[in-house]
Formats: sequence, structure tokens, C-alpha cells
Amino acid sequence: MGELTHFNMEKRARMVDVTDKPAALRTATAEGSVYMQPETLALVRAGTLAKGDVLAVAQVAGIMAAKRTSELIPMCHPVSLTGVDLSFEEQDSPCGVRIRASVRCKGETGVEMEALTACSVAALTVYDMCKAVQRDMMIGDIQLVRKTGGTHGDYQRGDAAP
Repeated sequence: MGELTHFNMEKRARMVDVTDKPAALRTATAEGSVYMQPETLALVRAGTLAKGDVLAVAQVAGIMAAKRTSELIPMCHPVSLTGVDLSFEEQDSPCGVRIRASVRCKGETGVEMEALTACSVAALTVYDMCKAVQRDMMIGDIQLVRKTGGTHGDYQRGDAAP
């Protein structure tokens, strides 16, 4: 474990200075799930929920969230993203929707928070669109599964698929 970098000499919060870091290709992928009853998943699959196509709306929400991460997370740098993509896997066991968000940029700092934010907001959007039929859905397992680029090197979660 390294030291925490978001504190100045006075032990107060700061945004890390990345001025001297070289711009490099950086990528990150995050995953998470929304767990729901089979009847709710059937409505998602059929596209018959009153609010519309759940996964299409969640896709757009996740992309928008990635682009606005620095407005939501206080110490995140504004990053010029070059790509954001989300994918969804409808699962029968455990029942729900698995979300994967992948983000790319050429910059001085990584995009892990952007991937995690995209995944989280997509999950919240699935919940919002389905809550009229089920309020006890659970959002969980949101995690960074992979990152590349930067001075700290690449990372791959041990149980993540390549």
C-alpha cells in the first residue's frame, strides 16, 4: 500500500499536481451489478417498463456520468476522455444486470474514477427505471477490474476476465 496523496503538508485536502507527468494512454474498466427479481428482469428484457428501454437509458447515463466525474468527486482532475463504452449482461443467476464500463484517455492522470462513476450511475439508472415494479433491488459489487497506463503501472483484479 502506498501513501495517501490527497493531503498537503498541513494535512488538508488537495488535488494532486500532475503537471510534470507525461501524457500517456490510460484505460480503466469497472463492473457492478443490479440484483432484481426474475419478473423485473423479464420486463427489462422485453422492454415493456413504463419509462422505456432501461439499458439504452442506462448506457447514455453512464457515458454522461463518466464525462462529469470531476464535477462529482472533489479531488478528481477534469480529464479529456477519448472513449467511453458500457455493456450489459442480463443474468438469470444471480438474477439481474451486470454492468461493465470501459473508459480511455490520453492524459496525465488515470480514468479509474470515470469508469467507476459510469458503472455506478448506470446501475442507479437501472434501479430508477425499474423501481416502479420492484423497490428492493440491490446494487453491488462495483469494482475496478482493470487499469492500464501511468506511473503506478497496470492493474488487473485477480478474479476478472481479461
